[in-house]
Amino acid sequence: MNTLLMLFIFVPILSVILLAFNLLLAPSRPDESKASAYECGFNPLLGQTRSSFHLHFYVVALLFLVFDVEVLLLYPLAITLYKVSVFGFAVALTFFIVLTIGFILEIGSGAIKITPSFLNS
Repeated sequence: MNTLLMLFIFVPILSVILLAFNLLLAPSRPDESKASAYECGFNPLLGQTRSSFHLHFYVVALLFLVFDVEVLLLYPLAITLYKVSVFGFAVALTFFIVLTIGFILEIGSGAIKITPSFLNS
């Protein structure tokens, strides 16, 4: 039997078995707070101090993910660079140059400019 075919058969069967074990063996003790949606307009608890999140943190997180994926894509190339010849190196270099230009544009637009919070107040 083909390994890939076995994987497509084995993984769904294993996942169904594990989900069934979870439904059978896991304790079920629902209460009002567990059954309700997370933070959907409840009154705040006494003494609860929460501050709003700035959108800037989400932008930085998304930019981190983009450049993290870049490293993830360049790592296999770095490992097998002697096998991909000049064409593979040119493709990787083009990919890296495009991402570097994007990074420079992000810095220029101020998307990743971080200012200390004490300067804003």
